[in-house]
Amino acid sequence: MSWVSKTLSSTLGRKLLMALTGLFLIIFLVGHVSGNTLLFKNDGGEAFNIYAKFMTTNPAVKILSYLTYISVLAHVVYSIILTRHNKSARPVAYANSKASTNSAWTSRNMGVLGTIILIFLVIHLQGFWYKMHWGDLPMVTYAGEQYKDLYSIVTFAFQSELLVGLYVLSMVFLGLHLSHGFESAFQTLGLNHVKYSPAIKKLGLAFSIIVPALFASMPLYIYFMN
Repeated sequence: MSWVSKTLSSTLGRKLLMALTGLFLIIFLVGHVSGNTLLFKNDGGEAFNIYAKFMTTNPAVKILSYLTYISVLAHVVYSIILTRHNKSARPVAYANSKASTNSAWTSRNMGVLGTIILIFLVIHLQGFWYKMHWGDLPMVTYAGEQYKDLYSIVTFAFQSELLVGLYVLSMVFLGLHLSHGFESAFQTLGLNHVKYSPAIKKLGLAFSIIVPALFASMPLYIYFMN
C-alpha cells in the first residue's frame, strides 16, 4: 500500500483532508460572496450577468470550479467516514458524558449542520447553477454582446417568501457550521499556538458571521426592493 493510500485511509489523513478541503471551501465562499454582491448594484443586473458569464466561460475559473466540486464531495464523504469511525470506536456511550459541558453545541452537531447545508446546496445548484449552464434563460445585450439573463431568474426566485426564508435559515446553519469548522481546520493542521490561536478564533467568529450575513442579505434585499 502506497503512502498516499495509507494517508487517505488513516484517521489523521482523513482529518487533514477534511481540514484542507474545508479551508479551500472557505476561500471559495469569499470569492462567491464577493461576486454576488453585484446583485446590490442598481443597474438592472448588467454587472451581475457579465460576472456570471465570466464565471462560466473563463478556463481558469472552470478549473477552480472543478476543484470546488471535488472539495465539496471529498469534504462530505470524509465527514461521513469519520463520523462512522468515531461511532464504531465507541459503540456504547458513556453513562455520564456531560457533552454539553465538555464541548460546544456546534462541535457536537457538525454532521447535522453539514447535512442541512448539503441539502440547501443541492436546492441552490438546481435553482441557479443548473439553469445558468443548461436552462432556457432569456438573453440580454450589453455593448453589442449577448448574455444569459441570470439576474432575472434570481430576482424572480426571490419573490417567494418560502425560498427567501429557506436561504436565510440555511445561512444561519452555515454560520454555525463555520463557527466551529474554521478554527478546527487550523487546529487539525497544527496551526494552533498560544500566541495566534486567539486571533484565529476571533477571525473565524467574524468570518462565520459576516459571510453568511452577506449571503442572507441578498435574497432579503431583492425581496424587499422589487
